[in-house]
Amino acid sequence: MTAEPAVAPHHAVPEGGEPDEAARQLYLAIIAEGGRIPFADITDVDRTALRQLLDIGLVMVNRMDRCYTAVSPRSVSDRLGAELRSEATRLLVRAENLPGALDGLTRAYDAMPRPSGGSGGAVYVEGHVHIRQRISQLVSDCRSEVLTAQPGHRPADTLQVALDQDVQLLQRGCSLRTIYQPVALVEPPALAYAEKVTRHGSQIRVLDEPFQRLIVFDRSVAVISANDDNSTAAFISDPATLAFLIGGFERDWARADTAEAAAALGHGPARTIPDRVGRLLARGLTQRAVATRLGLSERTVAGHISRLRDRYGAQTLFQLGWLMRGARDDR
Repeated sequence: MTAEPAVAPHHAVPEGGEPDEAARQLYLAIIAEGGRIPFADITDVDRTALRQLLDIGLVMVNRMDRCYTAVSPRSVSDRLGAELRSEATRLLVRAENLPGALDGLTRAYDAMPRPSGGSGGAVYVEGHVHIRQRISQLVSDCRSEVLTAQPGHRPADTLQVALDQDVQLLQRGCSLRTIYQPVALVEPPALAYAEKVTRHGSQIRVLDEPFQRLIVFDRSVAVISANDDNSTAAFISDPATLAFLIGGFERDWARADTAEAAAALGHGPARTIPDRVGRLLARGLTQRAVATRLGLSERTVAGHISRLRDRYGAQTLFQLGWLMRGARDDR
């Protein structure tokens, strides 16, 4: 009567067929003992590693000699390689057949009636959940280009949903251009989103002035907010309105700053608050308008202006703006 093995295989081969470090060390220890180890020499500590070796096939049970025997890794790799290649072939065949298998559903989706309204090519959707669902559908249908203008704060949960959708969009070969305000790229979730999508080819610019939220898909459907809290959105397909909205986006894109976007993402020198105050003064904004734009108190802005006047030797705010404009043009 032979002793039962300390561990029996259960044939759940680890992913990739590669042993972990503990299993490797046990295999080397078995090799050092001449390629065999008695059942009785297996400790509780070795059981998990031994089970992995058995499942992979690097060790086999020898009941006659009441021991485990090492198997050549070369034969194991040949066998597992053949199995993996067979599985890869099966998956490739499935991938090739999948569009045909879903063809009927695809035709039904393409033929699905889209909402149509009598309001000049605009469909109004109420509720954040319904708006996100409709936008997700447009992202899925998009084939070439998305233009977005995203002022202000974007919630972290919204950014996570957008990240998954936008990465898939970019991986399909579509382009994605986004305009942000500076305040939108100071929060960690927004920076994380922007950094990841730019790695996949998205383009980002920063425009330090007010603009409205806008998304345009394939230059055929635009989405804009229809009220102050963004709980209602208008989905616009009227060609004339689309041309107007896209023209506004392209003008803003041309004026927007790539350097500030790069600085926010850590790819360039950060622009200081005094620099931004000076840039806005150079564009003719008043002290109050600068404070509103940057979200600062007028007193704080006044302090920055005072230091800028000393730096540039300006006597008046108008003169400072003029000097700042000249300094900016000289860069």
